[in-house]
Amino acid sequence: MKKVAIVGVGPTGIYTLHALVERGEPLEIELYEQAEEAGVGMPYNSDNNADFMLANIASIEIPPIYISYLTWLQNQSDDYLAQFRIERTSLHERQFLPRVLLGDYYRDRLFAIVEKARGSGFTISINESSEVTDLRANPNGVSLWINHASQPVEVDFAAIATGHLWPETDVQTRKFFPCPWTGLMDVQISACRVGILGTSLSAIDAAMAVACQHGAFTTGADNALQFICKSDSQSLKLTLMSRSGVLPEADFYCPLPYESLNIATPEAIEDAIARGQKGLLDRIFRIIAQQLQDAAPQWSREIALEELNADTFPEAYFADRLEHDPFEWAKRNLIEVERNKQEQRTVAWRYTLLRLHEVIEEIVPHLDPLDEKRFKRGLARVFIDNYAAIPSESVRRLLALHDAGLIEILTLGADYERTNEQEMTVIYHHGRRSEFDVFIDARGQRALQSKDIPFPTLRAQLLACGDKIPDIGEDYTLQAPENARNRLAFGGLPWLMHARPFIQGLVVSAEIGAAMAKALTQRAQRRRHNLWDTGELDE
Repeated sequence: MKKVAIVGVGPTGIYTLHALVERGEPLEIELYEQAEEAGVGMPYNSDNNADFMLANIASIEIPPIYISYLTWLQNQSDDYLAQFRIERTSLHERQFLPRVLLGDYYRDRLFAIVEKARGSGFTISINESSEVTDLRANPNGVSLWINHASQPVEVDFAAIATGHLWPETDVQTRKFFPCPWTGLMDVQISACRVGILGTSLSAIDAAMAVACQHGAFTTGADNALQFICKSDSQSLKLTLMSRSGVLPEADFYCPLPYESLNIATPEAIEDAIARGQKGLLDRIFRIIAQQLQDAAPQWSREIALEELNADTFPEAYFADRLEHDPFEWAKRNLIEVERNKQEQRTVAWRYTLLRLHEVIEEIVPHLDPLDEKRFKRGLARVFIDNYAAIPSESVRRLLALHDAGLIEILTLGADYERTNEQEMTVIYHHGRRSEFDVFIDARGQRALQSKDIPFPTLRAQLLACGDKIPDIGEDYTLQAPENARNRLAFGGLPWLMHARPFIQGLVVSAEIGAAMAKALTQRAQRRRHNLWDTGELDE
């Protein structure tokens, strides 16, 4: 019986286990989770999330494990649902719910998989509070050191499913948080000037985490959401900031699963790539434009799409929003989105962009350095803005904080500087100086390199091969060093972001898990990507 280790038992690790069990061949599987509870995952555990923080994915989008997320919720008791102010009759497949519920769902599904596996001849061990502190690829397998033990555990195959990796912070300072997941939920923030770098859902949730220490949301007589600030917290001031000062829009209605594109097909993208690096981005934009003109002709005419290129299209996309106050735009957008949901109306250009980002991502590793910069500066921003739409309730809360005079948006522009001065964070922008007593960097996960891998021996093995970024096959197995081939699958999201800048979410976790499980018996036919230029990775 082959012995397999899965490092990290969040969603990606669980989908890997699920795929291994569904293959049917009995295995001895060791699951290693450094947290106290396996199956929950960092993005969904109660240590990092409050009950009011919403997931921006609904049951209809979540790959089910034996039963759907909605069915699992419907199977829960009224008392359980009441903890999260959820009425059973209100449950539906497109509903955005607290993130911690997803943690409970995945932990429950972990035990469902284990029960089935053990009944099918598998040997499964769940090792909680068990951090893999080192890892080495060998000629005949993989060695893992657990909690700094002197002797390793030997396995035939290992799948790394560690998910996000955040920098450590000194919570005692209570002044600077390198991300919202590094102790913010454990700290009482005084009523002061709080700066939050970013305007995504993570940044908005960071603002909510601070705000809810100083007041509460309530529903007024007109059924509108309000925020009531405590009498001794009137000096609280929250500032969200980004280069553009644009807020994300509310999540919009569209058909799910996605309908196929008829012009920007995988075959069309592959053909454009096959014609070489030179001019690739411009060829791809012509395909994007043709798809938008076909699917959304009126919108395409309104923005004069036929006159735009890969560099000017993003300017046209954001132009209207940049001319309006971000909170006024948010109000208008919320009304539109809610009306479209009630009428089940799809806005063609939004839905087309949503589907385009997945097929267009394939070009990223093939871009030359100049086109890579153009893509990051332009089209990537459009796609990210489109797919990172947030729950309507998050928009309502943001508007309630603004109506209460507690939150503002700061547009930083292309050139700004951040410094630390006398226990304050200072932002210099547009010739101005903005001071913050507490500062939270909420820009999300950064792409990482081989030098950032938390396993010293594996890190040394990769660096000895000269790989700034792990060289990964289509099944996510490491292609170097030679010992790692077909023995070590690497599904750590931060290391995949260089070639897949839009990689995120539970659908991707399921995809990676299935691919890594398949790698146990099937050799990768090709590399997952040709690495793009790494000259600026350290910037």
